[in-house]
Amino acid sequence: MKTVFISGGAGFIGSALIRMLIAESDWRIVNIDKLTYAGNLESLAAVANNPRHVFRHVDIGDRAALDALFAEFKPEGVIHLAAESHVDRSIHGPGDFIQTNIGGTFSLLEATRGYWLSLDDTRKAAFRFHHVSTDEVYGSLGDTGQFVETTAYAPNSPYSASKAASDHLVRAWHHTYGLPVVTTNCSNNYGPCQFPEKLIPLMIHNAVSGKPLPIYGKGDNVRDWLYVDDHASALRLVFEKGVVGEVYNIGGHNEKTNLDVVDTLCALLDELKPGSVPYANLKTYVADRPGHDKRYAIDAGKIGRELGWRPLETFETGMRKTVQWYLDNSEWVAHVVSGEYRNWLDKNYGART
Repeated sequence: MKTVFISGGAGFIGSALIRMLIAESDWRIVNIDKLTYAGNLESLAAVANNPRHVFRHVDIGDRAALDALFAEFKPEGVIHLAAESHVDRSIHGPGDFIQTNIGGTFSLLEATRGYWLSLDDTRKAAFRFHHVSTDEVYGSLGDTGQFVETTAYAPNSPYSASKAASDHLVRAWHHTYGLPVVTTNCSNNYGPCQFPEKLIPLMIHNAVSGKPLPIYGKGDNVRDWLYVDDHASALRLVFEKGVVGEVYNIGGHNEKTNLDVVDTLCALLDELKPGSVPYANLKTYVADRPGHDKRYAIDAGKIGRELGWRPLETFETGMRKTVQWYLDNSEWVAHVVSGEYRNWLDKNYGART
């Protein structure tokens, strides 16, 4: 049985990738997650008892624990998603971002390199370390243009700076030590099981709770929105077929202002869960956050040309699926809000961790 390590597999994107790989492939997955506040094993309830999903409660900064996992499971590759990822949190507490995104990536790279060097030539050649990053490393765009794989790095937040540093470490471990790596930089993800601090689930939760919908500044900051299942399919494709040493940008071809996003959500909620007044009445404008990048836009042409990937969801279809999922899974949301989700580990895994 082929085995892949997925770091951060209890997170939003990681859990979507694991659900997809269990459903559509024969990979055995070793899910390595520290379970910080945004790690939610309840997002993996559907695969919790699947024999091809193995969860290990491990910090990627713990080199000895990583070495033990490599010795036990002998994987064919690593998909590295573990990261602190919320810009607002990085502004108020950058230390965790430096420790996990830079220090943790270094630790995982070194553990991976030690294991990789022990392999025979055939397994060495087939091995992949797939580093998952963000378009935020490129900085901010003006009114025109798109990020391409060769765009110069210009990170503007502690979060994006820590991810840029991790990207450079991965590149260096390839060029210096020969570690076979691929890197992907994605645009803003959305979809089921996203932690409610992020824009779309926050707005849905606030709206159905009758709370204000806070919008930074004028709401004119632009992002390219990518449905998480489309991202998961791209990650699998790059991991299995990407060219060693290459970088692939992954985007949804959906540039929208934050205000556009909120208005779309309000209209969908008016249709699917009508309130006493239009949800748009709850919109409120708040002071912009420091260093708020104006516009991101991804040119995903390379992954399309070279690997044949295309997103399946439009912004309209993806948003409808997302809103409907949150309305249908109020218990998942309630467990996150109450903190009950933190008990999932002991209740459902116990000694298996």
